[in-house]
Amino acid sequence: MINRRHLIAGGAVLAGTAMLPARLLAAEIDTSDLVPMTGHARPIDRAERLARIERAQRLMHANKIDAILIEPGSSMVYFSGIEWWRSERLTAFVLPARGAPLVVTPFFEEPSVRESLVVPADVRVWQEDESPTALIAGALRERGLASGTIGIEETVRFFGSDGLAQHLPHARLVSANPVVRGCRLIKTPAEIALLQIANDVTLAAMKWTWGRVKEGMTRDQVAALVTAATGKLGGSDVDALILLGEAAAYPHGSHKPQTVREGEVVLMDCGCKVHGYTSDISRTFVPGRAPDDVRRVFDQVAEGQHVAVRSAKVGLPAGAVDDAVRAYYTRLGYGPGYRLPGLSHRTGHGIGMDGHEPVNLVHGETTALAPGMCFSDEPGLYLPEKFGVRLEDCWRMTEAGPKFFTAPPMAIDQPFG
Repeated sequence: MINRRHLIAGGAVLAGTAMLPARLLAAEIDTSDLVPMTGHARPIDRAERLARIERAQRLMHANKIDAILIEPGSSMVYFSGIEWWRSERLTAFVLPARGAPLVVTPFFEEPSVRESLVVPADVRVWQEDESPTALIAGALRERGLASGTIGIEETVRFFGSDGLAQHLPHARLVSANPVVRGCRLIKTPAEIALLQIANDVTLAAMKWTWGRVKEGMTRDQVAALVTAATGKLGGSDVDALILLGEAAAYPHGSHKPQTVREGEVVLMDCGCKVHGYTSDISRTFVPGRAPDDVRRVFDQVAEGQHVAVRSAKVGLPAGAVDDAVRAYYTRLGYGPGYRLPGLSHRTGHGIGMDGHEPVNLVHGETTALAPGMCFSDEPGLYLPEKFGVRLEDCWRMTEAGPKFFTAPPMAIDQPFG
């Protein structure tokens, strides 16, 4: 469910039995009992990126697309290795259906951009008083594509696509989804291995934190523990959403003050990256004895996760998974549809380099499930003004059906098995 960065704020944090100073940084928490888990993780290599480019070019031919335009972000990293950011100064990666890719970047950024470029490419630079889209258009004209069909990656900003349209008035701009999604939706063994490690790290960090959550702690203090543990275990770019008590009734929480209380829900929704690949796991538990109504809802959500995997079969539309879960919850008296109390969000989302990727397990999604696709499975139940329960584990499609990266919990008293 995570889709934003959660900052660590002030306050003392319990590490073991010792109270540590106020405004603690995650780096100051004692994690000496943890051992890094990512030493065997292998980053995506040059050969795999070249294979991605070859696949993309085959898809371009099949879909009659002559080139695609990509801005910095996960798709640029996916094909080129270039790790860059978006600003008003355009850096772009252009992948043609034939020949070497093109990289366009500001003159003074070229040395930095080249540091992470791992595939052969024609790198061209523009000065501050020049137009980067004019430079791209000129390069495409050189390749005979002045009136070609140019695919625009779905996250490219308007000024990039509009500038290209103005400089190539006879070109046809279309969605690059058949190419980019066609590649990224299906994970390779190397990608799946990194997703597995990222999920293993996150689950281990959350389990370590679970044993240290004490009554009176704030959500930021709990998040600091998760962040510290994840970093020690080898994960980076940590996200830790902590929802306490009534705040768990709202999928992304509340700004109201929250502290851990015995007998009330603690919901942890956490993730990290390992060599650019992302995890996303949620657990719900109760310090002390769980009230009967919370226990009942937990058991219903746990079954909801398994309804999802039982319904997911190769060739069926992804939306069928959401429909199956929602039908189960409706039989229990929730909803119907997205109404509350019930499941107010999709059953799951794609996951890979981004925490949220196409496609979603949501009503109406017609994309057919295929081996190599990876999803979160998080059919939470939310009771406004009371509490919420979310359990989330990710799985990948195989020919035989879904295979979990992490084992879902089946009991609220044992949220980590």
